[in-house]
Amino acid sequence: METIPRIKSIEKQPDYKLVVLFEDNRKVLYNEEEDIDSIDAFRLLKETPGLWQQAQVDKSRTVVSWNDIIDLPSDTLYEYGKVIYQSSDASSDKAAEKSVPYSAVE
Repeated sequence: METIPRIKSIEKQPDYKLVVLFEDNRKVLYNEEEDIDSIDAFRLLKETPGLWQQAQVDKSRTVVSWNDIIDLPSDTLYEYGKVIYQSSDASSDKAAEKSVPYSAVE
């Protein structure tokens, strides 16, 4: 059985992108705008002032949610996010936090 990736932290970017750091120190850039354009419920993230900034990680650290309707499971973020940084060394927290800014990888 595969382990569900757990989220360590998220950074909300103003252009509907999330930078997500996982417990295994993988850091990804996830473009939420693609979901906004293709999933009706996600359009609220653009249409509702301030909703984008309300993103939060749940207690299990396996879901990013904005409200009771809009959420993203960590495995989706892990699989489809563009990898910014990857390390198998759990002691490399500082390196993951100081990795390349997402704008440099676009």
